[in-house]
Amino acid sequence: SSGINAEWPLRPGRMVAAGKDTASYIEKVRKDLGRSRTKEFSAHNSKAHCVAWNCTGKYIASGSLDKTAFVQSFKEDRLSKEFSLKGHEDQVDQIAWHPSDPNMLSTVSTDKTLRLWDIRTPQKTVACITTKGEVINMTWKSDGSTIALGNKDDMVCFVDYKTHKIIADKQFDFEVNEIGWNNTDEHFYLTSGNGSIHITQYPSLEPLLQIPAHTAHCICLKFSPDKQRFATGGADALINIWDASELSYLTSYSRLEWPVRTLSFNHDGRLLAAGSEDLVIDIALVETGEKVATVSCNAFPFCVAWHPSQNLLAYVTDDKSKHNEKHSRDSDKTTGCVKLFGL
Repeated sequence: SSGINAEWPLRPGRMVAAGKDTASYIEKVRKDLGRSRTKEFSAHNSKAHCVAWNCTGKYIASGSLDKTAFVQSFKEDRLSKEFSLKGHEDQVDQIAWHPSDPNMLSTVSTDKTLRLWDIRTPQKTVACITTKGEVINMTWKSDGSTIALGNKDDMVCFVDYKTHKIIADKQFDFEVNEIGWNNTDEHFYLTSGNGSIHITQYPSLEPLLQIPAHTAHCICLKFSPDKQRFATGGADALINIWDASELSYLTSYSRLEWPVRTLSFNHDGRLLAAGSEDLVIDIALVETGEKVATVSCNAFPFCVAWHPSQNLLAYVTDDKSKHNEKHSRDSDKTTGCVKLFGL
């Protein structure tokens, strides 16, 4: 038994009523974020594409067009440069930390390799695994045993963390975008070019259910920290929130003009940050979808990531490249920076 009720359309979920607790929560968060500022911390010589916190929030890593991953430590209200992780032969497109080991990090690159790093020995790669095609999405299973990779050719493969070997792969006949395991790790989700969420049994990847979620490409997928909810973002500029146990739709909102490309839940799962090609990051209350704050950006955000224990949002944007702008007196000095909002 898959444990999934495959009838569709599913009834709307039972969203928690916005009571006094919610009102006081919103008031506090709006007050805190309303007086927050953004600080920039230089990390790369070229655009940074991705950013992620480790499980303790002590370290943050970013990946860049300059072929490196860069690790910085966080203390009080600032990032301090630690080291660069060098080895990839092309741009670093995705970065993800081990879910429970604060020292282990994975990166994928246009060079068609997955690299594993231990930040205690940053000068050398723990493992370099040749991937099947160019990887555009990467995620860890919650127990840290497996890394899932989705490539540009709509193939998903699974890498065993201990043996560093590809243990399974599957070619899909639809456009596969962001991927992830559900709250029990028994199901594997894929967002697709037809706007649907495809839910499969894990590890067989046999199809269980296809949920129509967006009227255009379904681009991104993120689970809340307790994995009780998940959010999807689409090319229709909609953000949908779902109940992960009942697979019921909870709420939907749209304040961005462009396709939603990056999502992140905060540490208590009550705030959702979303980025697109708009020059703002939208921060919403998950219960109702109402706006809590917006973060103005000088270029559209590639990636957003909340700190694992405080309301501090890291992001990287499509900054102008220093190399292309070196003859211009107006060259943007913020290229390759990691930005923190909430300080």
